[in-house]
Amino acid sequence: MKAVATKQKLPHSIDSPAVPPGYKQTDLGVIPEHWHIRQLVDICMPRGIVRGPFGGTLKKDTFVTSGFKVYEQQNAIYKNSEIGSYFVDQSKYTEMHRFSVSPGDFIISCSGTIGRIFQISPDAPQGVINQALLKLTTDDAIVYDQYFYILFEWDEFQIRIIESTQGGAMKNLVGMDVFRTTTVVLPPLPEQRAIAEALSDVDGLLNALEALIAKKQAIKQATMQQLLTGKTRLHGFSCAWETKQIGDVVSLCSGKNNLGADIPVLTCSKHLGFVDSLSYFKNQVFSKDLSGYKIIKRGQIGYPINHVEEGSIGLQDLYDVALVSPIYVVCSPKQDINSFFLHRLLKLESYRQEFANATMSSINRRGSLRWSAFSKIHVTLPPIDEQVAVAAVLNDVETEIAALEKRRDKTRAIKQGMMQLLLTGRVRLVKKE
Repeated sequence: MKAVATKQKLPHSIDSPAVPPGYKQTDLGVIPEHWHIRQLVDICMPRGIVRGPFGGTLKKDTFVTSGFKVYEQQNAIYKNSEIGSYFVDQSKYTEMHRFSVSPGDFIISCSGTIGRIFQISPDAPQGVINQALLKLTTDDAIVYDQYFYILFEWDEFQIRIIESTQGGAMKNLVGMDVFRTTTVVLPPLPEQRAIAEALSDVDGLLNALEALIAKKQAIKQATMQQLLTGKTRLHGFSCAWETKQIGDVVSLCSGKNNLGADIPVLTCSKHLGFVDSLSYFKNQVFSKDLSGYKIIKRGQIGYPINHVEEGSIGLQDLYDVALVSPIYVVCSPKQDINSFFLHRLLKLESYRQEFANATMSSINRRGSLRWSAFSKIHVTLPPIDEQVAVAAVLNDVETEIAALEKRRDKTRAIKQGMMQLLLTGRVRLVKKE
């Protein structure tokens, strides 16, 4: 017995009267006659619990340095249980037990970048989900776990989720009956498994690329820690480093938007740095009135005052001129400072902790790190020629990682093409006698 693919020519439109033998017309298009359309509420356990539990609200003063992990939206977006640095103690974990996750549970991002999914593995840390996540458990008598996972990775299904949500500028799933009734196409279980197996080879290549990228990222982090702190010196450099306040090496920039409406708006992610807001969130989360937004030019550094303690500080290298929210601090490195070197220095974990400490110690503006406190933080820097040399080494490492990420993205596009054929029944996986 061998699984082989057969391709059936289907109508291009669901309105077409031509339905091939063995297929049927549905609200989701033409599908094989033995496939079913079900709502999410009908394939999750216990029955009807697609409403929740959504994660519990957690305040920063409840976090501890170690203990039970707090799963965040980033864990679902980046499909990685190791991301994150927040923990709760035993008493808080017990109090929030209904929000705890177990191996096999799915967590789904439900605010902002919605609909991203991750399955908790047997070796994942024990923990609870925060309010940006939804926990689901599927009924394995109806849906194969890997097939369910694939559905949420399918671009067409993601578009359907996004279109079904609401909530103004920041779309969300919380409390949404429409999400409970989102429909999915389900082949019989044997064909679900066959589809998952067919896509597993591509997943294998993707996983190998992800592992290589992770390895290179680890090498990059170690290299940064050595070169940016002077623990390892590049050949030919021996001059002493100087310690200064940030306010001595950068200038505060406060220019407001007066350049027109076509300037891109950026947001700063703690993992990706500055990204185009519309592309990142898939919808507009920034104000319609951009007149109060700040200008940030190429080579300048900026951070949101209420998230910098999480590592959200970026170097603007996307556009000659862009805009950021008024809550951002924007600064420009002075003439003898390499912006790449300084930014990568400020991305070290030791500085994230300094930002967090400075934020927590703020009395009048608790929960934010404004310029007055940020500018007093100390940095130790080499002369400009060594800064440039170190920046070149790190840039080479990042270029190599970017090439691997581009290859990974092309592989993902190939997988999406396969999913479009297999998950609509245009290509069937059948048993050959």
